[in-house]
Amino acid sequence: MKAIVIRNYGGRDQLQLEDIPAPSVEKDEVLVKIHATSVNPLDWKVREGMLKGRRDFQFPLILGWDFSGVVMDVGEEVSQHYQIGDAVFGMPDLTKNGTYAEYISVKADYLAPKPRNLSHVEAASIPLVGLTAWQSLVTHGNLQQGEKVLIHAGAGGVGSFAIQLAKHLGAYVATTVSERNKDFVSELGADEVIDYQKQNFAAQLADFDVVFDTVGGAALEKSCSVLKPGGRLITIAGSANASLEERYAIRIDPVEVEPNGQHMKEILTLLENRKIRPVVEQQYRLDEIRKAHEVSESRHLRGKIGIVVQ
Repeated sequence: MKAIVIRNYGGRDQLQLEDIPAPSVEKDEVLVKIHATSVNPLDWKVREGMLKGRRDFQFPLILGWDFSGVVMDVGEEVSQHYQIGDAVFGMPDLTKNGTYAEYISVKADYLAPKPRNLSHVEAASIPLVGLTAWQSLVTHGNLQQGEKVLIHAGAGGVGSFAIQLAKHLGAYVATTVSERNKDFVSELGADEVIDYQKQNFAAQLADFDVVFDTVGGAALEKSCSVLKPGGRLITIAGSANASLEERYAIRIDPVEVEPNGQHMKEILTLLENRKIRPVVEQQYRLDEIRKAHEVSESRHLRGKIGIVVQ
């Protein structure tokens, strides 16, 4: 099969299109012919070695953690759940068994049926950002109807999904974006939009129940001040800080996304009922992956970058 492989940490030149053997299927797995994947900032952060020390990767490494495709083979333990020809989507483990490839073997427990109303490219834009938002706002954040949530970087892949999910849950949503994305996030459902380049969100917001931090650094500490006592700060870009928790009487909960088929099925329902829509701003072929990484690294993107595999 054709796959994009990296053999060392480094720049975009490490992304090489190669012919390698297709993966075999274990008894609890299915083999999926990948029709589409997508690019997440996680991809180039791993490629550049930014996760060294937090997560160990083995080379040669196939990047990519989103896919939509068709089942080509099933393990003996999962034949009652999935059949050859089923269209599925999901997120695999953060291993070398990535999705910049024509095939992937993946645990059946990580899959859900592909949304019938979405193309493969649209479906492949969802898994990692959808699971990140779901596990942050629902599983860890326990966001409730009528609560107020601040979502940082609302125009990005995770943020654009999180705004829609929070509105579905009945929350009041504030978000931070640049000037050019204010109308975009308002259309997604944001109630209050703050231009982070011109406005200080910490001076404008108060008594929030939840902050979803996708930025980290100084934004995380500033975000503590907008929470009411007992508030929850969920971060995918920082760590727990006991001194901040004590000073502001809040909880800081770091989240690392995990593949989860049950969560994918919950997300599937929202997609098919059009409660959440995918946002794919640009699309490339697999052999154009270096260009896709370049665009993602610019950080000036709405939603996701889709990759057509086959």
